[in-house]
Amino acid sequence: MYIFFLAYLDLLHHPRAPVFEMPLTWVDRQLGFQPWALAVYASLWIYVSLPAALAPSLRRLFSLGWHMGCLCGVGLLCYVFWPTAVPPAAVDWALYPGYALLKGIDPGGNACPSLHVAAALYSALWLGRELRELQCSPPWHWGNWLWSALIVFSTLVTKQHVLLDVLAGAALAAIVAAFSPGLWHFRGGGEGGRITV
Repeated sequence: MYIFFLAYLDLLHHPRAPVFEMPLTWVDRQLGFQPWALAVYASLWIYVSLPAALAPSLRRLFSLGWHMGCLCGVGLLCYVFWPTAVPPAAVDWALYPGYALLKGIDPGGNACPSLHVAAALYSALWLGRELRELQCSPPWHWGNWLWSALIVFSTLVTKQHVLLDVLAGAALAAIVAAFSPGLWHFRGGGEGGRITV
């Protein structure tokens, strides 16, 4: 993870090619800045740790980690050959201390595909698998997808990404998931106790 962030920040601040500004869509223009969304945006780091925490074996943990690493690697390659950024938002970030910190670290570059979205959706698939194996009741599954959806939504209303970044991130998650055999083969009866709400 440390190496990923070093590479991410290096590409963010020292792009290897001219930076392409992502175009806004009608959706982007309709969604205004939402200060509350920063907490949801930051919650990704808790969310992506949950599938690993519930992994029943080292083999499963390795599979998850390997494919998440591939997902991040593909994203970094995109940023090497096609650096992108979001258009500046009409927001005075100094009025929002948390955002001022975020924008100081990540001003909206390395935009497409959104690795925030890709990691959230890929984690949602893995967490869904773990919840099925634990025979969790439906509210746990709804909560999983709601949290993931809120993280995706937060990328738009924090103005860290535009819709095209989100769609590209979702496509990246789907492609990596398709090549993750450990994600689709699970023990049908579930092992462990049933979790209910």
